Amino acid sequence: MSRGECAADEAAAAAKAKAPSAGQRWVVDLLLLGALWGASFLFMRIGAAEFGALPTAAVRVAIAAVFLLPLMLLRGQSGALRRYWKPALGVGVLNSGLPFAFFAFALLTLNSGLAAVLNATVPMFGALVAWAWFGDRPDRSRLLGLVIGFVGVAMLAGRGAGFHSGADEGAARWAIAACLAACICYAFAASLTRKYLVGVPALATATGSQIGATLALALPALWLAPAQMPSPRAWLAIVAAGIACTGLAYILFFRLIERAGPARALTVTFLVPVFAVFYGAVFLGEEITQWMLICAGVIVCGVALSTGIVTLGGRRGR
Repeated sequence: MSRGECAADEAAAAAKAKAPSAGQRWVVDLLLLGALWGASFLFMRIGAAEFGALPTAAVRVAIAAVFLLPLMLLRGQSGALRRYWKPALGVGVLNSGLPFAFFAFALLTLNSGLAAVLNATVPMFGALVAWAWFGDRPDRSRLLGLVIGFVGVAMLAGRGAGFHSGADEGAARWAIAACLAACICYAFAASLTRKYLVGVPALATATGSQIGATLALALPALWLAPAQMPSPRAWLAIVAAGIACTGLAYILFFRLIERAGPARALTVTFLVPVFAVFYGAVFLGEEITQWMLICAGVIVCGVALSTGIVTLGGRRGR
């Protein structure tokens, strides 16, 4: 072997050593996804203050659909969307349209960090829906997790932590109910996807879901459009939510499932509230109270048990 070939082999080996391993790559994807989805609550709160709840959700999904559609066409997945357009569009209403509208409504009253903490209950509702729909009966550990998680939600609802200053108590309760309604929508969407869209290319499903959400919200959003043009700040927030927190995040999420599997991808649930609370405190001056942290800890413990990530015996769930 010549010196040049040896040098080339050494350079390739050095580059390979510096490159992140497969294990490191999925961790990076997980952190990026948590950061993006955590930022969505910040952007929605900024946008909803001027757009209103329904227009905020409608503009977000429309931007995401416009962003994802060319990517799907370039990947040659339009045929898959044509075959499964009905379930894809229907899932989009439950997986994006309604939840985004519910969260935008809630963020008119709740701090972004509190809304993100409530969003962490999605796996718990998913377990309940899967139990009722597919007969996936949870074991004792998961049942205990469900109880603990919902106790944490009740603790949050029972105190005013995380509400906007001067927020009416009744409005705050409705805002919490809207967050939980969004989580229930996510849970049903997951089961519908499991039943009707298994094996469909991920990008086709993501694009179809955003198109379906856009169609469902278009007329109500036009009816409730703001009387005055929102500020550039509000527009930038919604554009960022549509492209980064929806379009890019979908691609990242499905890549994470492919690289690390669904169980590891599920752990993003724990990262989203951390980033959302951080963003809210830094950029919006939201207060982080001790009670919020305690309730968040209770909810996270409940999610960890109810999803099987941890068990009473201390072993990781499958």
